[in-house]
Amino acid sequence: MARRRQIYEGKAKILYEGPEPGTLIQYFKDDATAFNAQKKGTISGKGVLNNRISEHIFTLLGQIGVPTHFIRRLNMREQLIRQVEIIPIEVVVRNVAAGTLSKRLGIEEGTQLPRTIVEYYYKDDALGDPLISEEHIACFGWASQDEMHDITDMAIRVNDFMCGLFAGIGIRLVDFKLEFGRIWDNDYARTILADEISPDGCRLWDMETNEKLDKDRFRRDLGGEVEAYQEVARRLGLLPEDGENSVLDLESHRKRRGR
Repeated sequence: MARRRQIYEGKAKILYEGPEPGTLIQYFKDDATAFNAQKKGTISGKGVLNNRISEHIFTLLGQIGVPTHFIRRLNMREQLIRQVEIIPIEVVVRNVAAGTLSKRLGIEEGTQLPRTIVEYYYKDDALGDPLISEEHIACFGWASQDEMHDITDMAIRVNDFMCGLFAGIGIRLVDFKLEFGRIWDNDYARTILADEISPDGCRLWDMETNEKLDKDRFRRDLGGEVEAYQEVARRLGLLPEDGENSVLDLESHRKRRGR
């Protein structure tokens, strides 16, 4: 079998050349990073869980008319996606004070915000993904005014949908990160949702206990990362209630079966 050509490797995913022009294969890794990759580790089975969770959410978003890069899931760790030109802006939607917002403004973590906040960060690891304003985006041409309108509208729409989705399974959507890309049709560019939506890029708290069900368990050395990701997948109906029967790592599964 011909070796696939790797296009890009990030902290949590690898992109390979797709089977057809304009497509890529997105591979989800078990690698975990925090604080701009200053802290590194592995969460066994994370890639499989994030693949399933992101597939599920992107599929639902597509059904309500949000354009995304997702085409279909190929296997346990891979998705077929549309190739896009990534807009170099991370969009963070905040419903509850947590993380850097709490530290930056001195607001107690867990405080419900009076209104949803949409923040923008410049995608540059060397600079630590700094917080930017729409003035910066316009000044340096990172996105056009029309693109920013589309991005902000989609971010709010995704937030409204996901708040309801997670509330229905007893989870509070505290905040989350989105990325967007351009698809070109001759000289016309269309903005669509890209990357992933998973516990890696969302803060998800149990509504009754405030237990963290996301990557903060890794960031803050709380332990139980795999169990937290599994719990999110279970509540979304993607894993059986008895998680012992789920296959999260094919190699380990084969070893257990003596193959």
